[in-house]
Amino acid sequence: MAKESIKARGDKKIKLVAKYAVKRAALKAAGDWLALDKLPRSSSKVRIHNRCNLTGRPRGYMRKFGISRVLFRDMASAGKIPGLTKSSW
Repeated sequence: MAKESIKARGDKKIKLVAKYAVKRAALKAAGDWLALDKLPRSSSKVRIHNRCNLTGRPRGYMRKFGISRVLFRDMASAGKIPGLTKSSW
């Protein structure tokens, strides 16, 4: 499980990206690269790293479900993900 500070930092970046999204798009369309450089670094969308919503695990993230592969397997085996069953043959 990730430290709470790491999760908080990720949440902070997500809020910062949302705050500056319109301004960044306008500056990119205008081609004003100097003004774009003056915006905070973390306001860029590419600086966000996907993390598991429940544990904060950074690797093995499944975008469709928003959780890590480890938690996905546990939840799927327990029947907690609707429409998903363990295959066996």
